[in-house]
Amino acid sequence: MLKEREDILTAIKGIMVELFEMDGQAITLEARLYEDLDFDSIDAVDMIVRLKEMTGTALKAEDFKTVRTIGDVVEAVYKMLHS
Repeated sequence: MLKEREDILTAIKGIMVELFEMDGQAITLEARLYEDLDFDSIDAVDMIVRLKEMTGTALKAEDFKTVRTIGDVVEAVYKMLHS
């Protein structure tokens, strides 16, 4: 289960490498989704669906509207799992 931020980051890296064929080393907490990783809104929806499958928890797209970096994604998932 994804309880710690490090586990969440590892899961996100796995998703991004698998689904989007990204370089795992480019996926850091500071990496900006849109500018650095060339992420788009369709990618974001795909990632939310995969995170929902992994966590067993319904993720709301609105919870991710302010997300700009990988670190923001980790925090959003962490807060959701610990609320």
